[in-house]
Amino acid sequence: MKLTKLVGSLVLGGVAMSALAQEAPQCRAVHFADVGWTDIAATTAMASVVLQGLGYKPTTTIASVPITFSGLKTKQIDAFLGYWNPSMTPIVEPFVKAGQIKVLPTPNLVGAKYTLAVPDYVAAAGLKSFADIAKFKDKLDGKIYGIEPGNDGNKLIEDMVKKDQFHLAGFKLVESSEAGMLAEVERAIRQKQWVVFLGWEPHPMNVKFKMAYLSGGDDVFGPNYGEAKVYTATAVDYQSRCPNVAHLLNNLHYTTGMENRVMGPIMDKVNPETAARDYLKKTPAVLKTWLAGVTTYDGKDGLSAVSKSLAQ
Repeated sequence: MKLTKLVGSLVLGGVAMSALAQEAPQCRAVHFADVGWTDIAATTAMASVVLQGLGYKPTTTIASVPITFSGLKTKQIDAFLGYWNPSMTPIVEPFVKAGQIKVLPTPNLVGAKYTLAVPDYVAAAGLKSFADIAKFKDKLDGKIYGIEPGNDGNKLIEDMVKKDQFHLAGFKLVESSEAGMLAEVERAIRQKQWVVFLGWEPHPMNVKFKMAYLSGGDDVFGPNYGEAKVYTATAVDYQSRCPNVAHLLNNLHYTTGMENRVMGPIMDKVNPETAARDYLKKTPAVLKTWLAGVTTYDGKDGLSAVSKSLAQ
């Protein structure tokens, strides 16, 4: 068996890790999960473009939130860039407590939010908080629009209905894809109809729609309009198996503005990796931070390799 050469030691997040001249062959294929959200498509695409420039072969599997974390547990998935805390925490905690997945200590995004929202004309007419929803049941046709089945936000809505929280007993959760939900919202706005739906930022919906987030949902989605931090989750032993890719994953930090800019083209049907590549070509400075201490798959300088790849 050919021994890989130890070329250095890196300290990341208080954890010492070794960088190898070339990672094990099984590390070349990097398996991401995407739960069907445009923000996760954007962040995963940016990571994938960088990995391609480093000589890796990333792939992305579209899966529900529960299946994604089960995939991390069984190591069929290497990494997931979209653990929204606190909304996903009830799903994630059992895996973490059982030592079946690892959540990286530093969030890859801060300043996100995730809660129920309405068009601005609905808010102006009096639906401004969770406590107001039940008052306008007829105008809302007794529906709250969520996204894909198994999603954490849908579960929070279902629990509110089951518990009659905010007097929501009798309301129906309408489950759909992200795109399906947004199509319903867009149709309602065109016709000036009333609709309440899951909203979040970063997302182009915040630019495309004149919308308002509902107050008063702190006990459900968390304080400050469901303010969230987004974390990266990996297979529990991924850092020891593939330290170079793990180092990149630790380095990845996004901003809401960055994600909105990449998500815009994706919402217009541009391939996510094309949108990510275009963004990184225009804003290459971010690569210096992301690629600090990261090499190519075969141990060469990572920044120069990715820069050259983007220039092609």
